[in-house]
Amino acid sequence: MILGSAQKQFFFFVSFVGGALEKTDKVVLSLITDEFFSSSLYHKQQCISQKVTSARQSQKVARVSTVVKAADKGGPYGLGLEMAKTAGKSMQSGKAKVPLALEEGEMPLNTYKNKTPFTGTVKSVERIVGPKATGETTHIIIDHGGKMPFWEGQSYGVIPPGTKINSKGKEVAHGVRLYSIASTRYGDSFDGQTATLCVRRATYWDEEKGAEDPEKKGICSNFLCDATPGTEIMMTGPTGQVMLLPKDPSTPVIMVATGTGIAPMRAYIRRFFVEDVPSWNFTGLAWLFMGVANSDATLYDDEFQECVKRFPGQFRIDYALSREQNNKKGGKMYIQDKVEEYKDQVFGLLDGGAHMYFCGLKGMMPGILSMLEGVCKEKGIDYEEWLEGLKKNGQWHVEVY
Repeated sequence: MILGSAQKQFFFFVSFVGGALEKTDKVVLSLITDEFFSSSLYHKQQCISQKVTSARQSQKVARVSTVVKAADKGGPYGLGLEMAKTAGKSMQSGKAKVPLALEEGEMPLNTYKNKTPFTGTVKSVERIVGPKATGETTHIIIDHGGKMPFWEGQSYGVIPPGTKINSKGKEVAHGVRLYSIASTRYGDSFDGQTATLCVRRATYWDEEKGAEDPEKKGICSNFLCDATPGTEIMMTGPTGQVMLLPKDPSTPVIMVATGTGIAPMRAYIRRFFVEDVPSWNFTGLAWLFMGVANSDATLYDDEFQECVKRFPGQFRIDYALSREQNNKKGGKMYIQDKVEEYKDQVFGLLDGGAHMYFCGLKGMMPGILSMLEGVCKEKGIDYEEWLEGLKKNGQWHVEVY
């Protein structure tokens, strides 16, 4: 990636929110994004592929704070420190009736573009992590009035307000940031009028100042997390086809998520177990592997546990809590370690046609792939051929950023 003269690279250690897949607790990331700086280079749809390298010796390294520092009970950003529960507000005693007309027609794709965005309205913003979580993550419901339909697994683009100066010295609008949609097409209220985003507030902790540097905070994530009911949001999309669900509702689905990568998985799980859609009645097995730092960061756990209670034979969830659990070697439990515990079952499901979905920071994938390669070697399977076969059959779905 070529940087313009007005852009800078910042290297820093990030304490991974359950998705750190290296053997150490820190991963060096090169953040060249307009989420932290006023560049429009970042685009989640590009799923950045360049390899992360170590920080330059001469570059000063800063570390992002891994603890929410609160001056009062309102928390550092005014949303408090308690984890809001969503199950009571977004689940009914049985499967919810929904407007089935949204099952008809072609898949919506790029209905609204950068030059002609849709204006949605925020209905609510809630903090959905506890006081010991590493950072703040919010559950944001946006009213689109039924004018911006989407399918599960797609993303919305958000254009934050304001402008920036580009590399040519020209003042331009901020670029689009993509967010996976965390609800089904029917929304949390089951009427097809809203969509939900799961957004982690991006901040930069300056060790020398002992405080966050507001000049380097995430432009779009902070705009969304700071939004209040009535806030207008310019949106594009929906986009994406990689993470769509199988056409056959009897297909087993294995989900692997870290952090806010839980967004599309929540949409799937609600479609499987929360909504009454006769034409897509899920009869397969849904298995979620979720990687987070600790129990205070288990996003949407109240909803998932209710689904396990209602459908014990169809839904299971396994957490990798890197700061609370140990793997079989005595080290921290990362997401690939948890999947490896069930390697025989996972391989058996994939051999039987299961689809496997991955979503989260791109740092999750090297550890996952390395683990799967090792398991293939144990089983006498050609890893490259095995993985290529899954991709060819449409069983392998990856959206990392």
